[in-house]
Amino acid sequence: MRRLLLGVAGLLLAALSIVYLLWWGPGPKPGPQTITVQEGSSLGTVARKLEKAGAIPGTAKTYYVMARLLGSHDPIQAGEFEIPKGMGGAAILDLLQHGRPVQRLITVTEGMPSIIVSEKITANPYLAGTAPFIAEGSVLPDSYGYQRGETRAALVVRMQKAMTKTIGELWPKRSAGCPVESPDEMVTLASIVEKETGKASERPMIAGVYCNRLRIGMKLDADPTVIYPVTKGKPLGRRILKSELNAVNGYNTYRRPGLPEGPIANPGRESMQAVLHPAQTKALYFVADGTGGHVFADTLAQHQANVAKWYAIRRQRGQM
Repeated sequence: MRRLLLGVAGLLLAALSIVYLLWWGPGPKPGPQTITVQEGSSLGTVARKLEKAGAIPGTAKTYYVMARLLGSHDPIQAGEFEIPKGMGGAAILDLLQHGRPVQRLITVTEGMPSIIVSEKITANPYLAGTAPFIAEGSVLPDSYGYQRGETRAALVVRMQKAMTKTIGELWPKRSAGCPVESPDEMVTLASIVEKETGKASERPMIAGVYCNRLRIGMKLDADPTVIYPVTKGKPLGRRILKSELNAVNGYNTYRRPGLPEGPIANPGRESMQAVLHPAQTKALYFVADGTGGHVFADTLAQHQANVAKWYAIRRQRGQM
């Protein structure tokens, strides 16, 4: 009888050891590794994925049974999860049920042209499908989370919906300070403001100058609008040529009064706000001041003096 009891105890101990190893023990792979769970996936489906990935000891069926007997019955989340080195079956189930999925981000910076947005999305190895055509000025600069395997088209739609929503919030609250007659015109002018200054504090003033020029029918003379037909918004990398300043097209604001035919980049929320609420100023001109900002002038004579100072700075720097 004693031998029988010892035998039974030994079998129980062996069974418990096996359960421990299969459920609470370390995983068979060194890790880390990732697993993607699709929306609506069942525990059985996930168990088979884990077995295929080599993330669990034993079979998917064994893991499923132990998960039902020993684990929580909470639902498994959809998303991409990173399984750390040595994580066992019990901890993996807890991660999939209660942990945070991997957050992948793609960032559209303020003033990024659509050609670069498209290239960035196309080059991303975790997205699927073909990137659709992205109209200039149609996406809101921001950081967007996405899951591995999401389609590029779906991501672009979310970017464009964010822009549409933002315009819908900003446009009704506009002031009477700028003669833009539609949200499209606002986005176009905001894209120029975005490209003209890298200093956030200057945006309302730059917008004020351009709004003043539009109001009196004066040409905008905006260098970024000359560059856009040449590079589609990418950096030019050299000085603008005289032939480019004289080019006749829908964007060259040195040749035509008013706004260009469309945006030249994707403007951010602050630049759109600047156009809808420009600084109250009489300034009609601005030029670089040598510090990364600009100096503004009400009259042509003041502007010419400021330009002379800027040229003197450039000569001192050996740039002329």
